[in-house]
Amino acid sequence: MWKKLRIAVLLLILLFVALTTYFDRIYTTDWDMPLRVAIFPINADGSDTATRYIQTLQQAKLQPLEDFFSEEAQRYGLKLDRPVRFSLAEPMRELPPLLDQRAGRLSIALWSLRMRYWAWRVPRDPPRSHPNVRLFVLYHDPALSPSLPHSVGLQKGLFGIVNAFATQRMAGANDTVTAHELLHTLGATDKYAAGTNLPRLPDGFAEPNLSPLYPQSLAELMAGRIPLSPSRAEIPESLQQVIIGPASAAEIGWRKR
Repeated sequence: MWKKLRIAVLLLILLFVALTTYFDRIYTTDWDMPLRVAIFPINADGSDTATRYIQTLQQAKLQPLEDFFSEEAQRYGLKLDRPVRFSLAEPMRELPPLLDQRAGRLSIALWSLRMRYWAWRVPRDPPRSHPNVRLFVLYHDPALSPSLPHSVGLQKGLFGIVNAFATQRMAGANDTVTAHELLHTLGATDKYAAGTNLPRLPDGFAEPNLSPLYPQSLAELMAGRIPLSPSRAEIPESLQQVIIGPASAAEIGWRKR
């Protein structure tokens, strides 16, 4: 009897998780109201550089992100003037669980569960925000980390881990990564080839019908790079060089599939 009871409880928990995930998906992509996104700054390496940079962060520095989503939404006829609203939370001291870049599927699944529990325990939401999505931005001193770990955005749990450089010079590139991971939490998929990181044609190109095809001047957000040749692509300097392509717009509910 106790065994049947434990199985029943487990099934109820799994049902609750499944229903929560389903309704999160529906509510965050119906676009009846603005999506509320909270940014949680974290010093990733304990450096003074990251500490000083985090101290300079203000709500106004999130404006380029809001402007980008507003302009892109207008291109797809969305009725909301500000479909995504960002708020800045207080800096955090605790680092999230780290994911080994060489982790297999089982390790990734276990990390996802740990990460969802870690994010659930975070109590410090921005005042009056009650965010739908939480993005934990880990700032690194570029002198210590010339290259960054892969960022991740999870639709299950509606949170993301964004690795960013603690320098104003890279603020535009940081915004691009932040926007990319936000779209992952809404169900958008990558539009680049896993082995080369080169944008995939046609969905990974901002202008797939351009003639000649190369070089392009814009990046598709979920491809993350501007295609310059069949074997070369560069990271955009800011969101002014980025658009959300039709395939990604369909995945987040901005247009019909």
